[in-house]
Amino acid sequence: MRNYNLEKRKFVIGGVAVAIVIGYIVQLFALQIMNDEYKKNADSNAFLNKVQYPARGAIYDRQGRLMVYNQPAYDVTVVMREVEELDTLDFCRTLGISKEFFIKRMADIKNRALNPGYSRYTEQIFMSQLPAEEFAVFQEKIFRFPGFYVQRRTTRQYTYDVAAHVLGDVAEVSKRDIEKDDYYRSGDFIGIQGVERSYEKELRGEKGVEILLRDAHGRIQGRYKDGAFDRRPVAGKDLTLGLDVELQALGERLLEGKIGSIVAIEPATGDILCMVSAPSYDPHLMVGRDRGKHHLELSRDSWKPLLNRAVSGTYPPGSTFKTAQALTFLQEGIISPTQTFYPCNHGFVHRGLRVGCHAHPSPLPLIPALATSCNGYFCWGLYYMFGNRTKYKTVQDAMTTWKDYMVSMGFGYQLGVDIPGERRGMIPNAAFYDKAYRGSWNGLTVISIAIGQGEVTLTPLQIANLGATIANRGYFITPHVVHSIEGGELDSLYRTRRYTMVDASHYEEVVQGMRQAVLGGTCRGANIPDIEVCGKTGTAENRGHDHSAFMGFAPMNNPQIAIAVYVENGGFGAVYGVPIGRLMIEKYLKGKLSPESEELAAQIQARRIFYDNEER
Repeated sequence: MRNYNLEKRKFVIGGVAVAIVIGYIVQLFALQIMNDEYKKNADSNAFLNKVQYPARGAIYDRQGRLMVYNQPAYDVTVVMREVEELDTLDFCRTLGISKEFFIKRMADIKNRALNPGYSRYTEQIFMSQLPAEEFAVFQEKIFRFPGFYVQRRTTRQYTYDVAAHVLGDVAEVSKRDIEKDDYYRSGDFIGIQGVERSYEKELRGEKGVEILLRDAHGRIQGRYKDGAFDRRPVAGKDLTLGLDVELQALGERLLEGKIGSIVAIEPATGDILCMVSAPSYDPHLMVGRDRGKHHLELSRDSWKPLLNRAVSGTYPPGSTFKTAQALTFLQEGIISPTQTFYPCNHGFVHRGLRVGCHAHPSPLPLIPALATSCNGYFCWGLYYMFGNRTKYKTVQDAMTTWKDYMVSMGFGYQLGVDIPGERRGMIPNAAFYDKAYRGSWNGLTVISIAIGQGEVTLTPLQIANLGATIANRGYFITPHVVHSIEGGELDSLYRTRRYTMVDASHYEEVVQGMRQAVLGGTCRGANIPDIEVCGKTGTAENRGHDHSAFMGFAPMNNPQIAIAVYVENGGFGAVYGVPIGRLMIEKYLKGKLSPESEELAAQIQARRIFYDNEER
């Protein structure tokens, strides 16, 4: 009688055996064919792949002056499986490190959480950026330290001690950098901030590789097949900036001991001619093994020298903003160039609300109202725009129209400058005020935005771009630091005109108002006899001392420079903003300062601004 249970058991056992065999075959296939880790380890016994680092692209200013270049530096690398019978004390003395550092560094290299690409068969960075003199000492004794090698690379160096915020610097890659881009491995360097970050892919170049053959004992026997499979590194591309390094240096000199920013733009191209943020720091501090220590010190400084206030600082623009209001009111038909309002009486007064002003003739039409910076004129303009129920159904409709004009002029959103950290500033909209005032508000409620106060904030870059837009009579090109890339092209954003919602004809009225401000108004200190300078002061109210601001351009026709100066707690615009703007314009257009201007520059440089009885 046939035993069916036995036959079933035989099939089950056979099936299990077949499944096990298939499982082993699949696992072997995955290990040997799909996974190359074992192949890498086997290859590592016979080959040593030495990465050849490319030279990073150099950086020049608009006159061809070299600003950032490379100098030789050396990394000490280690292949863990080859480290044996190491005289640790001799090794540490040679490199000038402690035994504790050595132990910790070796442990960190093996820690896959800190070093995801770790393999005991491949080179790992033990110490980076040895200067040439330390490398020479180590090189003489390297035969005593099996498993340790020297990798030649370059580090950044700076010709000038200016423009740290614009240039940025380079530092060791983070774990996140490695995960985002497989170009990098632990110990590599990447651009941090400034153009070093924005143009990292252009500057970094392409790595090469040298394949060395090893014997059974791991000793180097020479290049594999005479270098037939080696790959030479490709140097990074050079960058030419729109910056004028001498103008940049003057700006940083004038803002010594102060907090603020200077931004200058070439209106026709959008090239940024200078971008000063104060306080600043010497870019040389960010080079070498002490970079981390210096960065920590700067990050703890209460005056925030690492902050690029030109793009990341947001401020009330004050009276520089009146030019944008004039343009909006003209285009919307709220005012005409000959329009006058009630006598100023030292400010705007209506229904118990008062906005102060300074003494000047009154009432005034548009051009002298700009020249004298009359608060009353622009408050009345906003009041009549927001209360016009013939043109706008509701105050919300008027507010939306006003906001659209502001956005078209480059406010309220990032302009798109080619360095990181740009903030958008603040241009309020109807929804903002509906929420703040529960839907019950009018032109009087928000009247301060007419004079660049209240909720309105801009960056110094946006204020300078306003000057460039007026200089161009109605358009701007997105401001950018980099003028050209070796063998490449800039993004089309930096070559395209962006037009505002205001007709070019209306800009002539504002230009005349700014010219009159320099000839006999609030900007008299910006007057240069043989240059037609146009300007607008700004005194932005603050909880402490007011901020001093200036926005202008020159020459009036065929403008070559537009500029914004912003000095925190500097008082009236004429105290710091105007004279600094005048000196920067003179320097750029004439190439040098007159003896009288040099004396003025020295006086401004010597001034310090006080905060809570503490001098910066």
